[in-house]
Amino acid sequence: MLSFFKKYTKYIVLVALVCIPIFIHLDTLSVRQYDEARNAINAYEMYKNGNYIVTHFEGKPDMWNTKPPLLTWCQVAFMKVIGVNEFAVRLPSAIAAFLTCLVLLIFATRYLKLPWLGIIAVFILITSQGYVSIHSTRTGDFDALMTLFTTLSGLLFYWYCEKQNVKHLYLFFICTALAVLTKSINGLLFLPAIFIYSIVRKQFIPLLKSKHFYLGLGSFLLLVSGFYLLREAYNPGFIAAVRENELGGRFLEVLDNHKHPFSYYFKNLVNNRFKIWYLFVPCGLLVGLFIKHKMINRLTLFSSLMILTLFLVISNSQTKLEWYDVPLYPFLAILVATAIYYLFNFLKNLDWIKKHTAASLLPFIFLILIGFKPYKKILHKTVKPQEEAWIKDFYQISYFLKDGLNGKHNLNNQFISYNEYSPHILFYIIMLNEKGIRFANKNQAEFNVNEEVVVHQKNIQQFIEETYNYEITYKENQLVRYKILGRK
Repeated sequence: MLSFFKKYTKYIVLVALVCIPIFIHLDTLSVRQYDEARNAINAYEMYKNGNYIVTHFEGKPDMWNTKPPLLTWCQVAFMKVIGVNEFAVRLPSAIAAFLTCLVLLIFATRYLKLPWLGIIAVFILITSQGYVSIHSTRTGDFDALMTLFTTLSGLLFYWYCEKQNVKHLYLFFICTALAVLTKSINGLLFLPAIFIYSIVRKQFIPLLKSKHFYLGLGSFLLLVSGFYLLREAYNPGFIAAVRENELGGRFLEVLDNHKHPFSYYFKNLVNNRFKIWYLFVPCGLLVGLFIKHKMINRLTLFSSLMILTLFLVISNSQTKLEWYDVPLYPFLAILVATAIYYLFNFLKNLDWIKKHTAASLLPFIFLILIGFKPYKKILHKTVKPQEEAWIKDFYQISYFLKDGLNGKHNLNNQFISYNEYSPHILFYIIMLNEKGIRFANKNQAEFNVNEEVVVHQKNIQQFIEETYNYEITYKENQLVRYKILGRK
């Protein structure tokens, strides 16, 4: 047993370091209004109606969120196991993040035979502010799950080019299909890099001549087109909705005022999302390309192509959202880890360090020193997650309803009134109802005597105060609970 722990200590420590920022306090922040809340309702309605092909929203086929249902299936599975709650919605993303870390570690350990490179790459990834974040690993969005499959497919293609093992080629197509079945066309955004790398490695023509390429492509088309055709059969008009929502719309037009300059993603990486590590990227590029290790030379080239092509695609898109860069982080982590690993390895192999037992700790002290601040920052973000000041008022109603779920407010036989798109509120109503608490949305013009209603929107509060006699039974910041005494 002692020898086991001695042999695997570094991996045990790494798992602990990874699990804390990925899994801890996943349910602290309330469900986010946009993609996450809609995904949660899609999953809940699938959980209730048993229709695993057509996602629904408020009882109707969802023609706005037209992403395939792989994430939804995962969320439904967790709802069946642990109930309808934030954990069920978010665990698929957190587990996908853990598996992405595992992919990097196994790839470096088993294929490259460089376990410390894998350990460092995993550490870089889980201390990247843009990766361990809402809309990625910490919420029930598509991006973390898609990133698992794009990372897997990319590394499988790289390894196929190294060894020409057709198993890796088939797995590449399957993982690419799973990426598409998670987030539609976004799962294909690395294909330009794959195409360029195949030409650089002189694999493009051999691939075109290989029957395995066409069989793999056929498996991809069978999985992807199979779903889309099946959904269209059950839900006519779905493919037209996909074409309108996803195939060109976001790239060619600005949606929902998300217009930003070409430099938007670069500035985000430098100023926030990869702030601590970005300076190591050019170092990793130089080290990786010029050291005497052909496999690392080629991995560096491959990772750089993956980063550059996706970066150019999303930067040229007319609609820019900060989480579109999430699939970049595993490949950025590989580049940064390459620079840090060779510094670490250089220290380990210095003769005077090898000769002195005490000095042999210096390479590990170097890793601790370089990683302490990034890990501290990611712990602060995840162990004590907090709303940003500018959005705190908006989500006040969500936290009030969460408190109702936990018994801090009696919401039974009460109402809420809202008249804007608010799937995050709807999901908390669903959770309250699942717990046996009778709570529903009601139009502000239809209240009866002695009904209590929670209101967060100023225009509805104004309508109630002008229309009814009332008593305020609770008030905090923007949120008011009224007891209706009758019409004026």
